[in-house]
Amino acid sequence: MLTYQTAGESHGKGIAAFIDGFPSGVFIDSDYINGELKRRQGGYGRGGRQTIETDSVEVQTGIINGQSIGSPILLWIKNRDYKIDQMPKIEQPRPGHGDLTGSLKYLSEIRPILERSSARETAGRVAAGALAALLLQEFKIQTVAYVLSIGSCFLNSFQNNDYKNNNSFNPPQKAETGNDSFIESLSLEEIRKRRDQSEVYSLFPERDNEVKFLIDQCRESGDTLGGIVEIRVFNVPFGLGTHLQWDRKLDGRLAQAIMAVQAIKGVEIGLGFDAARRFGSAVHDPIEFDETKRHSRSLGFQRPTNNAGGIEAGMTNSNAIVLRAAMKPIATLKKPLASVNLRTKESVSASYERSDVCAVSATSVILENIVAFEIAAALIEKFGGDSLNEMKARFDLFHRMVSEQLA
Repeated sequence: MLTYQTAGESHGKGIAAFIDGFPSGVFIDSDYINGELKRRQGGYGRGGRQTIETDSVEVQTGIINGQSIGSPILLWIKNRDYKIDQMPKIEQPRPGHGDLTGSLKYLSEIRPILERSSARETAGRVAAGALAALLLQEFKIQTVAYVLSIGSCFLNSFQNNDYKNNNSFNPPQKAETGNDSFIESLSLEEIRKRRDQSEVYSLFPERDNEVKFLIDQCRESGDTLGGIVEIRVFNVPFGLGTHLQWDRKLDGRLAQAIMAVQAIKGVEIGLGFDAARRFGSAVHDPIEFDETKRHSRSLGFQRPTNNAGGIEAGMTNSNAIVLRAAMKPIATLKKPLASVNLRTKESVSASYERSDVCAVSATSVILENIVAFEIAAALIEKFGGDSLNEMKARFDLFHRMVSEQLA
């Protein structure tokens, strides 16, 4: 069973990720993990903290000669901005954050709550997820995420709304000519290429300037922006997850992992909420069979649509997994909302700490990697997890057995 936990505080000595159940024989590419940590620090709209930290991972345990050995793995990310003992006390909780609830729950000051609930903790989750992605690569399974919208600016088409000339904070809603079909037509390599060309990590770098203008205007007004991220998992085999118990269904596990990321307030799989507005005939994906693809990962079964998002009854159906997550605007505002001083009970403005204006781009990196971890965990459960070679042998055996059954 593949699991992980994180430890550490925002301004503490560092962030740790403890991974248990990782199979032996996987080459650990620290450069790949560091690349994901660097992407997490990027994206237009980030705050000053990212100019201080240069995240890199130290693999402390579980590795010999560059390969995993099956024992627990400890990943360590050192904080350069280590000053937790000098940080000031906070008495004005921020609306939308865990300050008030956490301080009451743990009978503590706000500072300890803020330090642990900070999104800085997600550096550990990205490192753990990137490690899991190295395992997935051995099975040609790839995960990718990108930004679909920031604020009310939808980035699923080439349409340019020209906010700069309009000087508007209210860009139009999703274009009637939205190019969802264009995104569906892209290969994994094309998605990554377009995403990596964009400063906001969208698939339409041609529209970066309008989004940057929107973020800049928000920064000047002392406000923050949220958005929507889409995550896709390619080349997934049949049968990850199960229908047998509610807590082992893969869609439920993915939803929990995504919802547990700071500031995420909603999750969709496939059509998501749009499925509730359609007839069943326009929701469910017809099943076809292509004899020429019998020996592929799909075993010959094809779907003209992927409205289920690659998961049916808690199990993968060999289509790409498609997920979306809604991120609320960051709760730390430069022009704070009203709050109450916990000591005097007087009405005051909420506290302000150095923060981002928009971290949707960074969140796409976090979600890509935490989804990779959940897929890797399901892969290990299906095909065993003591060693990579054993997993590959069982993976091949499963496909041979299914092919024989269908013969």
